[in-house]
Amino acid sequence: MDQRKETKRTERLPLGVSPKSAGEILAGKLPPQAIDLEMAVLGAMMLEQSAVNSAIDILKPESFYKEAHSVIFEAIVDLFQKSEPIDILTVKDRLSRRSTLEIAGGAYYVQSLTTRVASTANVEQHARIVAQKHIQRELIRVSNEIMKDAYEESTDVFELLDKAEANLFQVAEGNIRKSYDSMSNLLREAINNIEAAIKNKDGISGVPSGFTDLDRLTGGWQRSDMIVLAARPGMGKTAFVLSMARNMAVDYDVPVAVFSLEMAAVQLVQRLIASETALSAEKLRKGTLEEHEYQQLHQRIGKLAKAPVFIDDTPALSIFELRAKCRRLKAQHGIDMVIIDYLQLMTAGGDGKGNREQEISSISRSIKSIAKELNVPIIALSQLSRSVETRGGDKRPLLSDLRESGAIEQDADIVAFIYRAEYYGYTSPDEHPRNLDPRGLGELIIAKHRNGALETIDLRFIGHLAKFANYDTFDSESPISNAMRPNEAFGAPKTITVGSRMNEPDEEEITDHAGFEPPF
Repeated sequence: MDQRKETKRTERLPLGVSPKSAGEILAGKLPPQAIDLEMAVLGAMMLEQSAVNSAIDILKPESFYKEAHSVIFEAIVDLFQKSEPIDILTVKDRLSRRSTLEIAGGAYYVQSLTTRVASTANVEQHARIVAQKHIQRELIRVSNEIMKDAYEESTDVFELLDKAEANLFQVAEGNIRKSYDSMSNLLREAINNIEAAIKNKDGISGVPSGFTDLDRLTGGWQRSDMIVLAARPGMGKTAFVLSMARNMAVDYDVPVAVFSLEMAAVQLVQRLIASETALSAEKLRKGTLEEHEYQQLHQRIGKLAKAPVFIDDTPALSIFELRAKCRRLKAQHGIDMVIIDYLQLMTAGGDGKGNREQEISSISRSIKSIAKELNVPIIALSQLSRSVETRGGDKRPLLSDLRESGAIEQDADIVAFIYRAEYYGYTSPDEHPRNLDPRGLGELIIAKHRNGALETIDLRFIGHLAKFANYDTFDSESPISNAMRPNEAFGAPKTITVGSRMNEPDEEEITDHAGFEPPF
């Protein structure tokens, strides 16, 4: 008798978990389930179309504890996808055609499900309870797998942490990883994307950067893409991505996560303040603001204070920490863009074996996998090798200049370089290949574009504000237009008009007045 009880208890354990390691935890308990509600939901779906519409988006075949119910639900979904009537007869017919009627319990059992339905009014709530029981079972499964792996002496603890968090994230998202998808589903999704692009008159199908020519070329940063932005030190990599983060968060209300491994979070915010208020970064750093400049500071940071920008300045961030932080930010704040400043300062974690090139290759592959997992574009800044400086000519960067690993070029969907001829002492249009004034000119060179053309985007670099802006927004005679010089007359009694936005300044009236309150 005791042996039979032990056998029954063992059969209830999750697959792959031995009684010795998990028996005490489960203690003979059945997994969470709601068989009666499963029967009621399926019966309601065969009685009324409205019940199908309410439950089909909540449940999946694996949501059902009893295999027969899972098979019946698959038949209902099959009928629903083909827009065919759903009732007792059509479901039994579809089960017969799929050769699963016997697994479903036979024709009598299928018909008996409708007798369990007192009312279809609460089918949605019943379906949610069934889904919750499935989540509980998944949590038990994941927990047992974690416990089993944790007892293994050969298990890498960082890999275990990553695997555990990935599994829990999938359960929370209700999106257990699948190995394939049918052509019909993928085709439907592709058509929906095309139709959305047709309706979108500005041609931006991804996350807009706020830079007109760049968005025209890319259609916005596309989801699941890895974008590498590389340059030599001092070219303005951080200034560019901060300008872009501001555009996304303030102008388009896109939540952005910024991982700064080089600069402190407060320093980045000071740069954003300088860009937004048109006050010199040096003045803000030293605190040498006059009264009207102090008023200007508080007058113009209201939008910035409300911007959905999340900055993490953890030094020497490992790829495991990055993945964990991104998952949490995605779940809690719905981030649609991730920026990493910069890639070479990251660590691969683990036991640290292998050379630096292998480590960078691992980091690059992991960043691409995170972009696909979270379905967000990730921009990773990267340093260029010193070979740029030793090369003759105008020292424009090449793909071969990417530092430490060719895997970065291989994994990236887009590779772009920031180049400023003025940095190398060029000041005359005659010295520029396209006869542009190098003073204040920033060029974004698209050197690799997996899904589009290669092009050079002209931008305006405003050094004293540490920001980039659309090139055609500013006059061609001066690196900085008059719109970006509001300080000269800000304290005058009369009303003046100044540019307030990063790339396409709106005209807003600002008057000198006392008694204002800061916006936060």
